[in-house]
Amino acid sequence: MRLRFLLVCLIVGALILGGCSTGQITSTSPTTAGSEAGITATTATTTEATSVSQSTTESIPGMKDLPRLEGKATVVLTVKGSPITIEVDGTNAPITAGNFVDLVQKGVYDGLAFHRVVRQPQPFVVQGGDPQSKDTKVPASRLGTGGFIDQKTGKERYVPLEIKPQGSDTPIYGKTFESAGINKPPVLQHKLGAVAMARSQMPDSASSQFYITLAEQSFLDGNYAVFGNVTEGMDVVNKIQQGDRIDSAKVTKGAENLKTAS
Repeated sequence: MRLRFLLVCLIVGALILGGCSTGQITSTSPTTAGSEAGITATTATTTEATSVSQSTTESIPGMKDLPRLEGKATVVLTVKGSPITIEVDGTNAPITAGNFVDLVQKGVYDGLAFHRVVRQPQPFVVQGGDPQSKDTKVPASRLGTGGFIDQKTGKERYVPLEIKPQGSDTPIYGKTFESAGINKPPVLQHKLGAVAMARSQMPDSASSQFYITLAEQSFLDGNYAVFGNVTEGMDVVNKIQQGDRIDSAKVTKGAENLKTAS
C-alpha cells in the first residue's frame, strides 16, 4: 500500500506541477509529496491569504481585471463526437469559473488536446487546456507548459489560487489551506468528475489548463482550485486517451452570468 501511495505522489508531482507555464517545473520526491503533492505555498504576489470582497479585490495585482462568474453556468465539451457536460460553479469559485467560461467563449479550448491521461497505478486525472497542443508540430515534451495569452495585453493570463472553506462567505486567495492555517474542508472537493485548474508550484499560476478527476482525490482538497463537476458524460471522460482532442467547447447555459472588466 505504501508503494502504491508513493507512486501516486510521484504521478501528482509530474502531472499537476507540469500543468502551467512557469518554466521552473520539477517533479517532487516521495518525501515531499504527501497529501500536498509537493506543493509549496510561496508566491511573489501574495504574502497572506486574502478573501475577496469589494474592499479586497485589489489585494492581488490584476484580480479586478479578471472575468467573474456570478452564479452557475453549463459548459459542454465535445470529445470524439460525444458530449461532456460540466456545471461550472461561480457561486463558490467566481474568478476560477469566470476564467474558464471566458476562455470557452473565446474558443480557446476548441481543438486542444488532452496531453496527460493517468489511470495507473490507479485512476487519477485527464488533463488538457494547453493552447500549444493545437499545433501538431509542437513536441510532446513541451505540452503542459503553456497558458492563455491575452491578446489585449500580449501576456499570459494567470488566475490566483481560489478555494472556499466550508462555513466561509468568501474564498481565500493565494494560499493552500495548510499554509493559510485552515483545517476545514473546501466547499468544492475533488470527488469523481471534479473539474479543477492545473498549476505549477506557485499558487497563482493557473491559466488555461484544467483536469478532470477519474476518481475521488481528496488529498488534493485545499491545494488546487476545483470550479465545477461533470454532470453528464463521465463515460466519455473515462474513454479519453492521451492525444484526444476537444472538438468544441460551448457555454449552453448561464452565459449571462459572466462579468468581464469594462
